[in-house]
Amino acid sequence: MNQAFVYDAVRTPFGKFGSGLAAVRPDDLAAHVVRESVRRAPGLDVERIDEVVFGNANGAGEENRNVARMATLLAGLPVSIPGTTVNRLCGSSLDAAIIASRQINAGDADLMLVGGAESMSRAPWVLPKTSKPYPAGDMTLASTTLGWRLVNPAMNKDWTISLGEATERLREKYGITRERQDAFAADSHNLADAAWNEGFYDSLVTAVPGTDLVRDEGIRAGSSAEKLAGLKTVFRPESDGPDGGTVTAGNASPLSDGASAAWIGSEAASSILGLEPLARIAGRGAHGNDPQFFGFAPVEAANKALAKAGIGWDQVGAVELNEAFAAQSLACVDAWGIDPAIVNRHGGAIAMGHPLGASGTRILGTLARSLQASGQRWGVAAICIGVGQGLAVVLENVSAGVSEGV
Repeated sequence: MNQAFVYDAVRTPFGKFGSGLAAVRPDDLAAHVVRESVRRAPGLDVERIDEVVFGNANGAGEENRNVARMATLLAGLPVSIPGTTVNRLCGSSLDAAIIASRQINAGDADLMLVGGAESMSRAPWVLPKTSKPYPAGDMTLASTTLGWRLVNPAMNKDWTISLGEATERLREKYGITRERQDAFAADSHNLADAAWNEGFYDSLVTAVPGTDLVRDEGIRAGSSAEKLAGLKTVFRPESDGPDGGTVTAGNASPLSDGASAAWIGSEAASSILGLEPLARIAGRGAHGNDPQFFGFAPVEAANKALAKAGIGWDQVGAVELNEAFAAQSLACVDAWGIDPAIVNRHGGAIAMGHPLGASGTRILGTLARSLQASGQRWGVAAICIGVGQGLAVVLENVSAGVSEGV
């Protein structure tokens, strides 16, 4: 079986909803990271790219016609390069990387460009089509920005609650306090700010032409649990009782815009790209659970990925866990029984943002560069997914020694 490696990763800065990147179409965001990925590969003959796989969670707006294919065409790549778009909601671009790694393992490809794009600012409102023309009653527009829309009435009502209410139920189940959530969120902001100031993201992020955004827009330097404690809860009324709300705009990831990309290739791809590999994809895992506890699904996804890699949590030196909400992130970290200090050392989605289709390759690329910088051998990238799913990938730092087998 061929080994699959991460060779490079790049992303845009992540913009706040309605702000820094709101004027840019999602297919243009995707095309930008495609162009930048090609530019950063000094030896690349673009005809050698076997396929482009991109993730997108919305698929209802300007990205609706297979954004992977649109991005390659907009970026000026040869029309002979095929492209496909994956929708596993928040996990879409990590799924794209998993799909590509399997093609590499099977020998069906040597070089794949993967990534994802999302503009939550530009996600459209939609109207359902009626079974009969000219209905007499009113029609209601549904926002496609986030969460359930046009829900099938046969679906279990517990499964279709909002993501925020689902997180409240999860933190009740696992005893995650508001204080811990706010402290975790403050750390996300301060770690992200420090990483940017130290130059960690300089090689990972490329500004979008025509915009002024040069770093992730949502980061708030100097955040503290005390400041965040003053924010009002969003999904439940705040109270001292057991049913009181804890989830706020401060301890949840914000609506965001952005794109990310990564080169996934075989050992032979090194000579095609003119790049040395960063990390080997050593294990993959997917897991499903009750949709209302979607935030906990990364636990078993990561455990499965580690088992396939043939290692345990005691060997993992770095974890990139997408921070959909502080409460679900803490529940996962607690369940794994790992040192919180190895999780999201360079900040997370609560600070930087969570453009749904782009977050998977963001965490994968951040993990690969983190392992390279630290010299640690093993890392895990994991992400929760609405409707009760989780994905995870184990990376092995090639500079720490590549072992045989997957």
